[in-house]
Amino acid sequence: MAMTPMAQFSVKPLISAPILTIAGHPIYFTNQALWMCVLVAAASLFVIAGGARRSLVPGRLQSMAELSYEFVGNMIESAAGKDGLRFFPFVFAIFFFVLFSNYFGLIPGVFTVTSQIAVTFALAAVVIVVVIVTGFMEHGFRFLKLFVPEAPLVLLLLMVPIEIISFFTRPISLSVRLFANMLAGHTMLQVFAGFVIALAGAGGILSVLSIAPMLLIIAIMALEFLVAGLQAYVFAILTCIYLNEALHLHDHH
Repeated sequence: MAMTPMAQFSVKPLISAPILTIAGHPIYFTNQALWMCVLVAAASLFVIAGGARRSLVPGRLQSMAELSYEFVGNMIESAAGKDGLRFFPFVFAIFFFVLFSNYFGLIPGVFTVTSQIAVTFALAAVVIVVVIVTGFMEHGFRFLKLFVPEAPLVLLLLMVPIEIISFFTRPISLSVRLFANMLAGHTMLQVFAGFVIALAGAGGILSVLSIAPMLLIIAIMALEFLVAGLQAYVFAILTCIYLNEALHLHDHH
């Protein structure tokens, strides 16, 4: 067990020698990179195995895969319209990467990838870049109208800068929301686990008191299970909403 609650989030190289060097900076294969590979492999295996047989009467794995496809498809269509379905692979990949990252992180000993702001910010940055590229491909320079709401000219002098700042701070809000929720939940679990060990090792009446933090761990774990799925959904649905803006500008659904 980690000595401090924050030690579980430490990124450590698994190999002493760097795998490559970029501009004089060594790049190591870390525990974070390892678990990202595991997550991608697990999510890919789930999708491939779920759609391998395509039976008329689906089994459990096929049913879960089909429900996942339908869930993501309905989410995209409701938030971005039928035009947004062209981004199904992109949204599906993001949703499942975040979902698997969050749920795998609840397993003791597994590194929680989404507890790293570098990872969540990279995901959010990719989303915003896709939104910007899509906007310019669909509308050309008319995409800039996204920053000009329908309002009197006097108000536009104030609202246009606000719209621009709001748009370019989306990667920060999108990444920090996911990162903070994962970090806070796992930190609380670690803190209460420390209480359980400390009280149980004290002996006497204090050992009985260790039941209280243990019950809190169970309650927090149940909450974390809910938050893990909810945060994956929030990340994906916001991605769909941003894509809707790029596709339809102010003509929202």
